[in-house]
Amino acid sequence: MSVTADQVTSDSIALIPEEQEVLDRIITENRDRPGVTMVVLTLTQEQLGYVSPPMQAYISGALGVPLSHIYGVLTFYSFFRMSPIGRHKINICMGTACYVRGGPTLVDKYQQVLDIKLGETTADNRFTLEICRCVGACSQAPVVMIDDNAIGRVKPQDIAKTLRDYA
Repeated sequence: MSVTADQVTSDSIALIPEEQEVLDRIITENRDRPGVTMVVLTLTQEQLGYVSPPMQAYISGALGVPLSHIYGVLTFYSFFRMSPIGRHKINICMGTACYVRGGPTLVDKYQQVLDIKLGETTADNRFTLEICRCVGACSQAPVVMIDDNAIGRVKPQDIAKTLRDYA
């Protein structure tokens, strides 16, 4: 599920109390720091896992920074997420060795099996599918990282079994 600029409005402030407490603490502790926008967004991501449209609107108002600036920072840096990730994060390596040895085929198969596209999370919030550039295990190509576990020499026919291991 991706978020567009149209979905981020100042009318969309609907935070749960726990989120607001975290945001208030982050903003209070960092309000006077140089680069406060980046600091607050990074700490929000670290502590809450993502920066939702309501969080963006709240941060914008609290810092007095245009919402368009907040959104611009979040979409410029690939580190930031605007929606929660699944319990298990799947990264398919697309470094040169993995790409040549079948990485694109694995991407297609994972998308098919999970019924999501890259960057999305399954409806049950179990898996988020992403690609990465190199995990440093070229001799094991193609490699898939699930959470912190590297799985080497992955074949498309092994994907369903591997996913069951994480269910």
